[in-house]
Amino acid sequence: MGTTSGRTAPFRSVRHALRVLEIIAGHPDGLRDDELGRAAALPASQLAHLLGTLRREGYVRRLADGGYAAGRALVLLGSAADRRRLRQEKLQQALDALRESLNAAVYLARYADGELEVTLTSDAPQTPRVNEWVDFRAAAHATAIGKCLLSQLDHDGRQDHLARHPAARLTSRTITDQRILLSALDRRPATMPVLDLQEYAVGTLCAAVPLTAGSTAGCLALSLPIDQAHRLRLAAEALNRQAAPTLLSLAL
Repeated sequence: MGTTSGRTAPFRSVRHALRVLEIIAGHPDGLRDDELGRAAALPASQLAHLLGTLRREGYVRRLADGGYAAGRALVLLGSAADRRRLRQEKLQQALDALRESLNAAVYLARYADGELEVTLTSDAPQTPRVNEWVDFRAAAHATAIGKCLLSQLDHDGRQDHLARHPAARLTSRTITDQRILLSALDRRPATMPVLDLQEYAVGTLCAAVPLTAGSTAGCLALSLPIDQAHRLRLAAEALNRQAAPTLLSLAL
């Protein structure tokens, strides 16, 4: 799946972007890119790439003199109501872009108050979402989303969840032995995609990558029909690489 540096690059990019936005927000009259680069301690090439992304998302705007100032999206973050609305819009836009890029249905989920919650999805007739034939909240042991979220909990948190939602057999591939499941979660590298190979539903494959902001455990996931199994590995790697814009929207 690539080097550790490659897998963590999206998360470093988000930290850099947040630093750039913090600096711009503190200079209402704008900053030249060289001033911004010095303040953020970023090389010119990396700063140019970040500014291009932030301009497209509306967080910064280019001034007539070539400097950069806060864009509409960043200004709107000052209002709690506008912040929630903008965050939702940006997340949906990010998911829609991921769906088109990956040619697969995509999902945003989190683990909060002891339960799994799929908060947003993006699907289309050519890329339908998974048929939720068993409530996802009760099937965390069998889905890529659930296993990715459980892997972000501590051992006691995982045991508590499985005590409330016992691992039921959903297909012949479902892992129902709690010791085997917990051992697999303990061994899973934090930056590696989690896979569901027909464990939740026959004919469906899924992959999920962690997407954590603050103390909230979250993840991004995709699903593919079994006849596209040859695409799963590359799609999972692409999902991991392209998580940064969605993580930025979530963090903001």
